[in-house]
Amino acid sequence: MRIDLPTPKLRLSVLVAALMSVAFWAPRGWAQSPRVIEVLADHDSRYKIGGQKNPVITVHAGEPLLLRITAVKAKEHNRDGAVHGFCLLHAKDRSHVPGWDFELTPGVHEFQLTAPAQVGEYVVVCTVICSQDHEGMHMRFVVIP
Repeated sequence: MRIDLPTPKLRLSVLVAALMSVAFWAPRGWAQSPRVIEVLADHDSRYKIGGQKNPVITVHAGEPLLLRITAVKAKEHNRDGAVHGFCLLHAKDRSHVPGWDFELTPGVHEFQLTAPAQVGEYVVVCTVICSQDHEGMHMRFVVIP
C-alpha cells in the first residue's frame, strides 16, 4: 500500500517519526556501533594490544564488538595454514565460550561478536602450536557489568 504525502516537509516529518519509532523500540544496543578491539597475534607467540605491556581486554557484558586480529606467522603452523588461534575460555573451568574460537592465517581478520553476558574472568589462548613458546600465548579477558 502506498500513501502519497502532499508536501516534502510532511514526507520528511513522517520519515523522522518512523525512524524515531524504530530507535525507541529497537532492542538495547541494536543501533550501537560495535567497539573495535585490535589485537596482534605476533611472530613471538604473544598476543599484543597497543599501549599495554600485559594485554587485557575489558568489555561490558553483552557489548557489541568488532575484534580485529592481525596474525603474524611464528615458527610453526597447521597444515591448513593457520599460524595462531584465538579461543576464549572461562577462567574457572577452562570451558569454551561458544562462538569464540578462531584459527588465524597470516593477515588481518575481523569478527563481529557480542561480549559474553556472564560477568567475570576469562582467558584467551592460542589453539595452534605456533612455536616452542606457544604455551605462553594467552591473555586476560574481563567482562564487567
